[in-house]
Amino acid sequence: MAAGRSVLIASEDPFEHDASRLHALAIQLRRAGHEVTLFLVQNAVLAARATCARSGLPALREAAVEILADDFSLRERGIAALELHSAVNAAPLYVVIQLLAAGRKALWT
Repeated sequence: MAAGRSVLIASEDPFEHDASRLHALAIQLRRAGHEVTLFLVQNAVLAARATCARSGLPALREAAVEILADDFSLRERGIAALELHSAVNAAPLYVVIQLLAAGRKALWT
């Protein structure tokens, strides 16, 4: 069976909502051989900061999950590229559109 390709889109504030289930899904899919991108948008970008202790990003990086943060959402919240966790890359929203157009399955939380 061919491995799938997924994009998981997180929009919830990591301080108000537990993202561990979404992260666990991303890791599980990745370990099953799927290509997985986690795209942080809106308040979820707060977890992209290197100083965010509750981000869960190290485990995602270990599992080779690609982590992107919406550059507009970052700017709106005053988060500079230098503040991002080393596992996170800023990206424009159209990247998600390109992933979906390329056939990625999506889950938005």
